[in-house]
Amino acid sequence: ELTTVRVQDPRVQNEGSWNSYVDYKIFLHTNSKAFTAKTSCVRRRYREFVWLRRQLQKNAGLVPVPELPGKSTFFVGSMDEFIEKRRQGLQQFLEKVVQNVVLLSDSRLHLFLQSQLSVPEIEACVQGQGSQTVTGAILHYAMSNCGWVQEEETRP
Repeated sequence: ELTTVRVQDPRVQNEGSWNSYVDYKIFLHTNSKAFTAKTSCVRRRYREFVWLRRQLQKNAGLVPVPELPGKSTFFVGSMDEFIEKRRQGLQQFLEKVVQNVVLLSDSRLHLFLQSQLSVPEIEACVQGQGSQTVTGAILHYAMSNCGWVQEEETRP
């Protein structure tokens, strides 16, 4: 089984305002039976990664959860360098997470990687309070996924 996860295309949102942030495209391609959709493409920001890591830690017991890159607001170098370094750290984090069988069993991880649900919506879904099941939410997103749309447009 092979799972490729890429953190790409960092974008500054609300640039120039006090509430600007960077989000990243997470592209997943797999043939693993653990995943509902075989390809997915979502955008997530750093604080969502922080939430995910906290949830994985809570549910993983004694299994160590990989570290995230630091949240330093003071850095040496340019903003572009900082964003690129963080992107690399987020990719390494996800690469380690998807290789860990215990962490892979967490449905929050699957919703994080394969749906565009917000953190509160992921929580509601996992607790059975959402309008969809975990699998339903992932399949619903897969049908409207950016990766699928691009494939459709490039066919002759």
